[in-house]
Amino acid sequence: MTWEELERDCRTCRKCGLCEKRTNLVFGDGVKTAEIMLIGEGPGEQEDLSGLPFVGAAGKLLDDMLKIIGLDRRKNVYITNIVKCRPPKNRDPFREEQEACIGWLREQIALVRPRIIVCLGRIAAGALIKENFKITREHGQWFDMDGAKAMAIYHPSALLRDPSKRPETFEDLMELERVIKETKVNI
Repeated sequence: MTWEELERDCRTCRKCGLCEKRTNLVFGDGVKTAEIMLIGEGPGEQEDLSGLPFVGAAGKLLDDMLKIIGLDRRKNVYITNIVKCRPPKNRDPFREEQEACIGWLREQIALVRPRIIVCLGRIAAGALIKENFKITREHGQWFDMDGAKAMAIYHPSALLRDPSKRPETFEDLMELERVIKETKVNI
């Protein structure tokens, strides 16, 4: 499947009710051949309006976080979400919504073929790394995900709500930078 075919098919998806109220499908953004892939839970209001992931306040923070370690969505990462349509009032996507959308994400991962996957928050980590992922205990730890190295960090929205988690996230970013250098990931 090509990128064009995948996005076209995703745009016509009616597997769950999230498609009913969306303004735009939020498919993904960044470099489609990046060795680093960032995956969040789902689009918020600004993302739904623009059709791009992480463009609101959390997106600005994410861009600033990435810049600290030499990453940029325009140069060396690909960013997407578990679900491609905004859950009402920015609620967490329900399990059945995640399951309806996970096939699109798996196809994106297969096309990108990342060496490193960073889950942004517990919802993404629970869907991809392991069920019942405990973000407060397991953030910054490495896991194997079908041959790719995977870790989770706090979601940028969580950092906006609770700035006391920022020092831990900075340490996680330093660990990510270390592994990028150690594994000679192209950035």
